[in-house]
Amino acid sequence: MKDNSNIEVVIIGHTDSTGPEEYNQVLSEKRAQSVVNYLTDNGVKKDRLEYVGKGETEPAYPNDTKENRSKNRRVNFKVER
Repeated sequence: MKDNSNIEVVIIGHTDSTGPEEYNQVLSEKRAQSVVNYLTDNGVKKDRLEYVGKGETEPAYPNDTKENRSKNRRVNFKVER
């Protein structure tokens, strides 16, 4: 992002389905926010970043095993421009 100042990114936090849905929503938002904090602490301008939490609504894998649940606890980056 430092090399290409035109890029804007949405940081998307996810969780597995363990625990209450409301808790997972907040956790996914905090997960995404922590990535935004890291990037801004390392020189990326905050106005180039947006974040959103998806909670447990968009699993990448079925939440049927410990391994799959760990894969669903993730952050994705979506380049907007």
